[in-house]
Amino acid sequence: FSPQHLDDDTVSGSNWITENTVQHSLSQTTKITRKPYCGYGQQTLSKREQAEQESLLAAIQWPKPPDGKIAFAQSTDPTHSDFVIVKPSRFFKVGDQLEVLVRMKDFQGKPKQYGGDYLQARIHSPVLKAGAAGRIVDCHNGLYKVFFTLLWPGEVKVSVSLVHPSEAIQVLLRLREEKPDRVYFKSSFKSGRYSETTECNVCLPGGLPVCNFTDLYTGEPWFCYKPRKLSCASRISHAKGGYLKGLLTQEESLFFQSDVNIKRPILSSGPDSVIVKPKAFTDSSSMDRAEEPTASPSGYYYEDQWRSRTHWIHNFNKSDEITECLQGKVIHLFGDSTIRQWFEYLTAFVPDLVEFNLGSPKNVGPFMSVDLKHNILLKFRCHGPPIRFSTVFSSELRYIANELNGIVGGRNTVIAITIWSHFSTFPVEVYIRRLRNIRRAIVQLLDRSPKTLIVIRTANVQELGPEVSLFNSDWYSFQLDSVMRKMFSGIAVHFVDAWEMSVAHYLPHNLHPNEIIVKNQIDAFLSYVCPLQT
Repeated sequence: FSPQHLDDDTVSGSNWITENTVQHSLSQTTKITRKPYCGYGQQTLSKREQAEQESLLAAIQWPKPPDGKIAFAQSTDPTHSDFVIVKPSRFFKVGDQLEVLVRMKDFQGKPKQYGGDYLQARIHSPVLKAGAAGRIVDCHNGLYKVFFTLLWPGEVKVSVSLVHPSEAIQVLLRLREEKPDRVYFKSSFKSGRYSETTECNVCLPGGLPVCNFTDLYTGEPWFCYKPRKLSCASRISHAKGGYLKGLLTQEESLFFQSDVNIKRPILSSGPDSVIVKPKAFTDSSSMDRAEEPTASPSGYYYEDQWRSRTHWIHNFNKSDEITECLQGKVIHLFGDSTIRQWFEYLTAFVPDLVEFNLGSPKNVGPFMSVDLKHNILLKFRCHGPPIRFSTVFSSELRYIANELNGIVGGRNTVIAITIWSHFSTFPVEVYIRRLRNIRRAIVQLLDRSPKTLIVIRTANVQELGPEVSLFNSDWYSFQLDSVMRKMFSGIAVHFVDAWEMSVAHYLPHNLHPNEIIVKNQIDAFLSYVCPLQT
């Protein structure tokens, strides 16, 4: 399409956020005052889409501390805080609930009077390599309840950690709304020997001419500043530009200290473990099955193998079992580097699955592996911008929704999708729009080819430091993941709960989980592709 300059009203002033002259109907309904986000000036939502967006945003609203600035000394201190197991010495058997009470205090040892801290919790038995995530309830008064389902016998230990204090979450919220350009992108434009590079994003501050690369099919917005001499049509590649520095005030930076208040353990003031007895044989044998897909927890590790509570998982320990399962199938993997791990694992583990060199940039793709003998085709392609990959050629920069529209589907087509990490720096509406487009394409695909198998890999937790937290905090991922699960509930897709699989495991958190965790994700995935004929 011809390069277009944006209308003057699209890019407003020199700021990312349009002025408050436009009041979203959103603000009135859910009583959240949100500054309209510039990419959304042009977004026209149907009544139904508007209602869904409002309910999604309302569902992830986070409790705010009382008004006014909170001094660091009054913020949550994991060292002064503690937890207690409710009735630790009572008789526990497999299948019972365990309740834990977490009591937050500040750096002066005073109890906190309000909620909003972000916690993660798990139960585990190191000897058994067993673990499961807990469900956290904020009582909004400085107390938190954590509920665990006891799923295996033996000594079971409780671990709770403060990921961020409530005061830090307020900073993350502010950054998400006010600094969505804190990760920025660039594109190269080239004609003959002459090339230029300009900055790109979902939305750019005004004042300069821009190239409008908004996708014609999905309406996904994307802009680059117009090169001085070259046309917009000469764009050859997309890449990560960089990260903004100096985002925090001196006071705010105190809320983000690695050895003080980022992912720090909260210790128990009494026993931190319970003894769990086996279930009697007379009890129903299906105790660890939970029919509803929203079961909490969705599964647990036992002897380092993930056992889902919603579907049987077969452990594909031999490569020929995988070959047999995938015979005659085409597997499309779409998303970020965390699903590229699936491509790498399968290609490395299955001898007959050989990577075909497409000449793609390392770590970026697209990638393809082929097993000619068993007629298996495995493909990986990254999702569309925003994506913080090194260099993606313009011609390979494609949106998942458009790719899905080009797939015939059927019982030999398997699709797995993950999309989350690269959206953490943007207002949630950006993510909702992307998922809405992908969901529409999935519904259409399943309508024309109902036997197509579609699996969504959730987000996962990662290692956090003062810098990473501002761009990729687990809290951002958790918010997006909650939105994704709600938006994809009620359609015929299956989930691989990478979130709980990373929280429940004993290994340190990592954006790219360790191979044993990836193996468990693959086992869960393949168990949907080839369910046990029971």
